[in-house]
Amino acid sequence: MTGILTVLAKAAAFILIIVTGYALKKRGFFHPDDFYLFSKVVVRITLPCAIISNFSRISMDNSLLFLCVLGIGANLIMVLAGYFVNLTGTRQQRAFDMINLSGYNIGNFTLPFVQSFLGPVGFAATSLFDAGNAVMCTGVTFTMASIASGNGDRPSVKNVVKSLISSLPFDAYLIMTVLAVLRISLPEVVTAYAGTVGNANAFLALLMIGIGFEIRMERHKLARILRLLLMRYGMGIGFAVAAFWLLPYELEVRQALALISLGPISSVAPAFTGKLNGDVEMASAVNSLSIVASIVMITGALMILL
Repeated sequence: MTGILTVLAKAAAFILIIVTGYALKKRGFFHPDDFYLFSKVVVRITLPCAIISNFSRISMDNSLLFLCVLGIGANLIMVLAGYFVNLTGTRQQRAFDMINLSGYNIGNFTLPFVQSFLGPVGFAATSLFDAGNAVMCTGVTFTMASIASGNGDRPSVKNVVKSLISSLPFDAYLIMTVLAVLRISLPEVVTAYAGTVGNANAFLALLMIGIGFEIRMERHKLARILRLLLMRYGMGIGFAVAAFWLLPYELEVRQALALISLGPISSVAPAFTGKLNGDVEMASAVNSLSIVASIVMITGALMILL
């Protein structure tokens, strides 16, 4: 009972941070454009430092590298589901679902939960999965959706690679994974700095989500949005159960994978929807509602798994 109360208390604190960001935006303390400032701080400073800090505290099991492949595979399943469920629909509907059904918002949402409830091993497992997830979210998914829609820009392999390399979290994943595999330790002053800065990641990432949270949609689109979310989380629950009960990893890794499976849709989905001349308003509504759904789902999963 004490464990459940602890989970609920921490989850409630996370929700309050998001609500604080949203309330302060509505009161005028923050402005919508401040979301991009917070995003820069999180993506370029606190998240890379959190990655460095947590990776420096583990002894890497090389079998965990398979989680990168798992990150790509989970995305591919979602993308293909978005394609095949719309075989009788328009090309635009097919592309919309391919983008807005797939992808995981790990760095800004799931990692704060993992960082607070699990240890360095769970954090590393989440980071390795996110490395594969990033490959899909930063270009491959968009390329597949672009082909399905028959319009929009189709990024080349060169542009996808360039996008990955220019992502500081991805660079941190890559460098720290190599160092961990080679058993190379960073200087203590580096890990101490990274640990101090990385501790701010959970708070800033959740506050940023609150500032960016907004739901605007026409009522007649509600049925399609609910269908998309039911598909997303129905498959997510299936992934979580399979990851926790079937994969041959230690408990903390399987717990992390279960939480990832229940995480929200990638935060870049609305932007890529816009690039394909899709319904950005509906994509934004799906994205924001997925955050609400993931808070409930992950809190419930933590109560069961911990």
